[in-house]
Amino acid sequence: LLHPQAMGEFVIRLIDAWGLDTPHLVGPDIGTGAALFAAALHPGTLRSLVIGSGAAAVPLQVTGALKDFIDAPDVEMFRALDPRSIVGGAVDTMERYRPPDEVREDYIQSYEGDRFVESMRYVRSYPQDLPLLRDLLGEIQTPVQIIAGRRDALVPPVNAEFLHERLPHSKLDLLDAGHFVWEDAADEYGAIVSAWVEGGYQTSAAGTGPDRR
Repeated sequence: LLHPQAMGEFVIRLIDAWGLDTPHLVGPDIGTGAALFAAALHPGTLRSLVIGSGAAAVPLQVTGALKDFIDAPDVEMFRALDPRSIVGGAVDTMERYRPPDEVREDYIQSYEGDRFVESMRYVRSYPQDLPLLRDLLGEIQTPVQIIAGRRDALVPPVNAEFLHERLPHSKLDLLDAGHFVWEDAADEYGAIVSAWVEGGYQTSAAGTGPDRR
């Protein structure tokens, strides 16, 4: 499952297992690629997508620690690092929202042991999977709402713009936030998602043209 295309297929299996009827799929960050693969390879299964803040551009456009994880020759050099420090540090980059202590601890514990290093295989697959996804974007007829942080220091907005320019039915909103836009701009993010699933996606599907702000 540790690459976007396989995860997209797993999402479709879950939808089938749960008996969902063309659901909306919200998948920010690393969910972006998986959601798009699911829509591309299983047309008509998803009513719409809400994605963003995930690597998508080809050539790859990411920075900071994420780029280091992807560019490293293998994951062994990261096994000696303390996953609590890495994951806790990532959570602490949220600008406006501070998760309650028990939530922060639960998040960190989910990556303890070798879980963090093994999960790196997902982002390290981007150089192989993203060119495949790029070639499928123009065929995706599912309406797509893209939300990203204008000041994202890990996954720059060029990734959101790359998708918006290639998806036939998309809407792009860039918010005044960093990478964790769904946390740091939660009210605005939630309002966009609500408006989208309550009918906004139908405007995009009708082919009225992309919207950008």
